[in-house]
Amino acid sequence: MSDVAAIHNLVQKRIQLKNEIAKIIVGQDEVIDQILICIFSGGHALLVGVPGLAKTLLVNTLAKALGLDFKRIQFTPDLMPSDILGSEILDENRKFKFIKGPVFSNIILADEINRTPPKTQAALLEAMQERSVTIAGERYGLDLPYFVLATQNPIEQEGTYPLPEAQLDRFMFAIKLEYPSYEEEVAIVKRTTTDSKENVDALFTSEEIIGFQQLIRRIPIADNVIEYAVKVVGKTRPANSSATDYVKNYLDWGAGPRASQNLILAAKAHAAFKGKFSPDIEDVKAVAVGILRHRIIKNYKAEAEGLTEESIISNLL
Repeated sequence: MSDVAAIHNLVQKRIQLKNEIAKIIVGQDEVIDQILICIFSGGHALLVGVPGLAKTLLVNTLAKALGLDFKRIQFTPDLMPSDILGSEILDENRKFKFIKGPVFSNIILADEINRTPPKTQAALLEAMQERSVTIAGERYGLDLPYFVLATQNPIEQEGTYPLPEAQLDRFMFAIKLEYPSYEEEVAIVKRTTTDSKENVDALFTSEEIIGFQQLIRRIPIADNVIEYAVKVVGKTRPANSSATDYVKNYLDWGAGPRASQNLILAAKAHAAFKGKFSPDIEDVKAVAVGILRHRIIKNYKAEAEGLTEESIISNLL
């Protein structure tokens, strides 16, 4: 199949995928779009939302529709790295045998990742970056495609361990999950208080998803679009010569080069989903908030004036 035909195929498959997800999930269009961009770009996502907004159900439904294995890890203060990576045990023949942990799956839901100590958070780093884990000096590869979706509760911060900046930067998107609208909530209650069950069909294989990830990387992009993305990221850095007074006043730290890379990859996926053969500046703008939101650090002035990350990013585009 040519790349042109493959993009037309991707557009159709994405529409079918959203229809499958809509059998279970009401609304959340923007959230689903960003998660799909993330998966088909080969990234990971951080989902920020209060409890009870069907985060687990959304990821579970998505995994079924994509035809992938899914595991949920509930992070707690007493969770150890071996609880998620796996450990070596002595079998009946008195030989060491490795028992794989829940990290060995295609889609991982890391629930409330900020509830666990840094050493357990760090255990996910190698899996996210290298798609492998090292146990007792031996390296084990993870099945591809591999996607980590971590959740954080923005309300209760007592007894939590905020993710360090280096780990936050590993997440391609930070996605905010909002409360449903009145009409959506009515539809949710109607759908979830009966005994009828919808079945979700698997539309993809692992090989197809990997093929689409490679296709998205092959999409050509004009130099001016790359330059625009790099300029936007450069503007977030207060010490940069291109930073405006607005940024110098309200930001302590800006985004690193990984933000520029992710902006381009996400823009390519966004363009492909719309049936375009090359992304433009509008595609970069469409994905900028989700990619930069967790990579900029506001100062006390911005906090005092009630400025959000979204409003600061919008000012830069």
